[in-house]
Amino acid sequence: MMMDGESTSYPPQPVPVPPVISPQFIVPYPVDLAVVRKVMTLQEGKFEVLDINGTVMFKIKSKLLSIRDRRILVDTNDTPIVTFQQKILTAHRRWQAFRGESTDPKDLLFSVKKSSLFQLKTKLDVFLAGNTKGEVCDFHIKGSWLERSCVIYAGDSSTIVAQMHKKHTAGSVFLGKEHFGVTVYPNVDYAFIVALVVILEEINQDRSGED
Repeated sequence: MMMDGESTSYPPQPVPVPPVISPQFIVPYPVDLAVVRKVMTLQEGKFEVLDINGTVMFKIKSKLLSIRDRRILVDTNDTPIVTFQQKILTAHRRWQAFRGESTDPKDLLFSVKKSSLFQLKTKLDVFLAGNTKGEVCDFHIKGSWLERSCVIYAGDSSTIVAQMHKKHTAGSVFLGKEHFGVTVYPNVDYAFIVALVVILEEINQDRSGED
């Protein structure tokens, strides 16, 4: 977290990172977010994303009436931004993200899958909808979910676009809530990064290891 008057130490992106969800979620400075959730649940109203002033920016809503549970990321006006669902009968646990409330293939934004079926640490590959061959990922995530220290990289490179950091206090645990921070680098679609964090949460809440 930068202090007032402190100059940014974030390196400029060597290549532009295109908006995945919308240019409206791209700003030329780092964005610090706090993810707050009720421990062990992603139920509606129990997962929120706040800015540094404590203002809610995004929330999760649930649709539990389909064969596959769906999660919907909404903004402060309850406008659907992204809908998530797990693609069934696929190896490596693949999640798909669609624009708005759609689950139509034409509205696919990106998909996320585990890099390998069995892994002790988090390693996920992210493929944008236009990457139909899927030979090289557009983003990848590495780190320890348990420690909330995952880092999101552009492509298959070491260029960081966002990183998580743990904010775990006795008070938050006592109240049955957990929160951790996410720093989104300048000129990176922060709604997209929030969407990736939601999928990270879903993948790591499901301990069965089955698809």
